Amino acid sequence: MLVLAIDTSGKIGSACLYDDKIGVIGEINLYVKLNHSAIIMSIIDSLMKLCKVDIKDVDKIGIVTGPGSFTGVRIGTAIAKGLCYDNDKIIVGVNELDVLAHNCENVDGLIVSMIDARKERVYYSTYRWENHSLIRTSEYLDGEIRDILSNIDDSTITFVGDGAIAYGDIIKEECKDKNIWINSKANSFPKSSIVAQLASNMTGDNLFTLEPVYISKSQAEREKNNKNK
Repeated sequence: MLVLAIDTSGKIGSACLYDDKIGVIGEINLYVKLNHSAIIMSIIDSLMKLCKVDIKDVDKIGIVTGPGSFTGVRIGTAIAKGLCYDNDKIIVGVNELDVLAHNCENVDGLIVSMIDARKERVYYSTYRWENHSLIRTSEYLDGEIRDILSNIDDSTITFVGDGAIAYGDIIKEECKDKNIWINSKANSFPKSSIVAQLASNMTGDNLFTLEPVYISKSQAEREKNNKNK
């Protein structure tokens, strides 16, 4: 099975071609200074050309449905849906927090995936490795970084994601009595190769009902609601 994975939910635009028997065939990760809509199709086209693969060869498309950039998630989901519709492919939605947690392979203790939602807020979820399988131990949530840390009782914790990088000083201060590890910048961005690997083992979603996962409302929606109160 050949999987094309796409991630436009954060600052890194990413695409990967993954064969379930061979593994990663090719992957491109690019820091996007402009809107993802201006670059992601170029990334996909370049990947296909470099790997000498045609979209007709792809069996399944994995797309990160969020959480993350509201605009980026919408763009990526729309592109993946378009490719699947035009070429009759299976689509699979993958959560970004799950992808990040897989950067911490077989570590001991609690894993906390964090995506920066700005102003000391993060999207997050918690995980543990059990018998070589990653188990999610909470819902997909958002909250204030200090409130989240105050409710974590575990003594051994690994933090991963740009939220952990952005608020590393707060984490170190609030968890100074615990054994913590904050993944490096190079190992705290989501990789489309992991998206592809996860998607290869997941059941396809309904192309027409698959929706982005935002967790919280956008700033524009929050401001609108506040005006209407």
